Amino acid sequence: MTDNGQTPHLVVDATQPGVAVPEQHVQDGRIILNVSYSATSRLELTNDEISFDARFGGVPRTVRAPLAAVLGIYARETGEGLVFPVDEYAASGAQPAPEPPATPTPAPAGRPSLKIVK
Repeated sequence: MTDNGQTPHLVVDATQPGVAVPEQHVQDGRIILNVSYSATSRLELTNDEISFDARFGGVPRTVRAPLAAVLGIYARETGEGLVFPVDEYAASGAQPAPEPPATPTPAPAGRPSLKIVK
């Protein structure tokens, strides 16, 4: 988005555990955060969370949002973006059951062959 001159905004569920945002800016349990380079400093995007420093009403704050709390990202100028589905496992704190290991299929006996496709 920033490469196209657009301003990225995150929609975060402020009720999720691990979210650290200014409570006075939360509306209906959600907060919209401007995560452009000009609005943030020390922006970090990891596999687990998004964190950065920003000013809210002139007061410096550190913002943290686990990825499970991020509901979407969109461009302020166009409103276009992505909405992320609510992960039921992340919301409940449960871990998904591991998939059973796949049984290896035996290699076919005989000599390999190729066919000409026209």
